[in-house]
Amino acid sequence: MEYPDEVIREVADLALVEWDLGVARVELVSRSENVVFRVDTDGGRTFALRVHRSGYHTLAELESEPLWTAALNQAGIGAPVAEPTRTGSHYAVVGVPGTDEVRHVGLVPWFEGVPLNEMIDEATDGTARDSHFEQLGRLMATMHDQAAGWSLPSRFERHSLDADGFAGEAPFWGRFWDIPQLTPEQRETLTDARGRVRARLLEYGKDRGTYSLIHADLRSTNVLVKGDRVHVIDFDDAGFGWHQYDMAAVLFDYATHEDYEPIRDALIAGYRSKRSISDEDLALLPMFVLIRMMASLGWLNERPEVELHKLLPVLVELACARAREFLAGP
Repeated sequence: MEYPDEVIREVADLALVEWDLGVARVELVSRSENVVFRVDTDGGRTFALRVHRSGYHTLAELESEPLWTAALNQAGIGAPVAEPTRTGSHYAVVGVPGTDEVRHVGLVPWFEGVPLNEMIDEATDGTARDSHFEQLGRLMATMHDQAAGWSLPSRFERHSLDADGFAGEAPFWGRFWDIPQLTPEQRETLTDARGRVRARLLEYGKDRGTYSLIHADLRSTNVLVKGDRVHVIDFDDAGFGWHQYDMAAVLFDYATHEDYEPIRDALIAGYRSKRSISDEDLALLPMFVLIRMMASLGWLNERPEVELHKLLPVLVELACARAREFLAGP
């Protein structure tokens, strides 16, 4: 259930008691998957406080997120590491006033910087734009290198974005082929595509060096640049999945862009400058872009409160068009 701003603010205030901060100011900055507040302290430190969506992750899964982000930082990749509470955990467990619902609330450093998508939008020519996508590709490859070589802690728990996670009976982001906005023809198209996608993923397997922990939402909006320092934010979707899906999350945002191919090529060139990936693996990239589209349908359908929900009819048309192309292929 979604609550008014004043109720969520009360949850935030109750959670902040779990940290020794000396809070000077709390400001609501975002309501999407989670509710995010900016917290400024008397000592001059700034944090992002996240009130997590109910039912999206278990507490064990949430506690695993800072284990990976800490490891990424040790590998030289800027990522937010959760601030421990008074008791040493990384999340406060807070009841929503007047209800039986409980929310998990985390606190991470507030990163200053320019979102990479703004730098891309402000690029004066294709060369400047492509350099940003190459930068994103290098960053992505470095993260995949770390994840592929990391020995998971014994208590690590996170969801799997595998064949069932994307196209099983209960996909992680919802049954996209069952959303009420679909016409019978659209439902049939997405159902057929779902079956083909699941079969391809099962055939492809997880043992080709392209399956590990992934960010799963490594879009340019989640990369902050300040001078020569780059930070990756919003690991809420992170789980086990194929590396091509991280690429697809970027390319999905530019799927209808007139320069889609140069953007794709720049992303891949940056990636390959840091980590090898075969042409055979990259041949699956269009399928992963389709997977991203279908997953987004399920995500939006279950979140009517987000502003992007109004784009659902447009996304349905785009996903169905791509699904028909995919089904017509070999």
